[in-house]
Amino acid sequence: MKDKEVAEIIQEETRRQNQGIELIASENYPSVDVREAQGSILTAKYAEGYPGRRYYGGCVYIDEIENLAIERAKSLFHVAFANVQPHSGSQANFAAYHALLKKGAKILSLDLNDGGHLTHGSPVSFSSDWYQFVHYGLDETSHLDYEGIEKKLYEENPDLFLAGYSAYPYAIDFRRMREILDRYQEKTGKRCYFLVDMAHIAGIVAAGLCQNPCDYADVVTSTTHKTLRGPRGGILLTNQEELSKKINKSVFPYTQGGPLEHIIAAKAVAFQEDLQPSFVTYMKKVLENTKACNDALFSFGAKVSSTDNHLFLVNVKESYGLTGREAENLLSLADITVNKNMIHGDKEKPKDTSGLRIGFAAATSRGCTKEDAIAIASLIDSILKGGEKVAEEKKEEVHHLTSSWKRIEELRYLED
Repeated sequence: MKDKEVAEIIQEETRRQNQGIELIASENYPSVDVREAQGSILTAKYAEGYPGRRYYGGCVYIDEIENLAIERAKSLFHVAFANVQPHSGSQANFAAYHALLKKGAKILSLDLNDGGHLTHGSPVSFSSDWYQFVHYGLDETSHLDYEGIEKKLYEENPDLFLAGYSAYPYAIDFRRMREILDRYQEKTGKRCYFLVDMAHIAGIVAAGLCQNPCDYADVVTSTTHKTLRGPRGGILLTNQEELSKKINKSVFPYTQGGPLEHIIAAKAVAFQEDLQPSFVTYMKKVLENTKACNDALFSFGAKVSSTDNHLFLVNVKESYGLTGREAENLLSLADITVNKNMIHGDKEKPKDTSGLRIGFAAATSRGCTKEDAIAIASLIDSILKGGEKVAEEKKEEVHHLTSSWKRIEELRYLED
């Protein structure tokens, strides 16, 4: 790269990521192959529309790429229809809402402090501006309250029920949700769509290690990074042909113009990687590492959530007398990257929080083992108990641990 200023910053960020431990649950490392596709000449091509129905000429190879991404997404999630054009998970959600609802419709979603996403009704998001959101919560054990959800349906009479969360560490019973909705619709005669935002657990779904929401929901949205290890972007999935037509119109031309075909090519590469048997092995290791770190922190006396997936929550306020922001900053001094997060019943403000969200998708991509995960728990506990001086002392230990992992610029996931 001839732009030395940009090149130097990229080099510094690469060094930071290689030396540090990445525990942000929504981040992961795409392969060299994914990044090569993302940086390809496809970025130069305008291709408004869909394969075979473009508003620009010269799209013969673009159509091939997009069709490949669509077919691989369908195979990966065992679904009849896929739209691979959304630029992000947020735009995928917007397109899904618009495809299913009229402006002002009522949506029942999880309370944001209990693990929902900004696009699930946050007052600072477009979602609450366009739609009327009401919320269900968790029970006293911080698990989904399915009986409470059913009660809320009859109380609120929503037009759409939304599941899938950004900070929920337990398994989700999509089958039970479908049964609850079917009973509600049969008794009331009201149509209530079922939308699942599986952005966080998409990789676990693809590996067949949890229920597939595509078997039960009307529409499923997802990002393509996080546990899928693809480029940043979104997808929309459904088994209903009529809804697929509405979704396509909602993505283009309603919410987006020209699709990012270089990103779509990178999605196609990632989907192919995710279809390999090695991806199932990877996801099993992610779950194993997450549980190992969670259990170790619990053994040290920390108040943790336990976990069924790739993330867990730590109540650092009760465990260490720190806000989430203070804990995040302390760990960053040792090159351990986490994010503060609201927890059930949180009394702190969102800018501070009482919790941390910790995930192992990224670290596992680099070769983190169960033993490493336990060592990471010990590092976190020591730093949060010891403060800045201990954090600085532990930095060398962090760098020693990650020096045995794969370098980010060498990661390849396709089997030979």
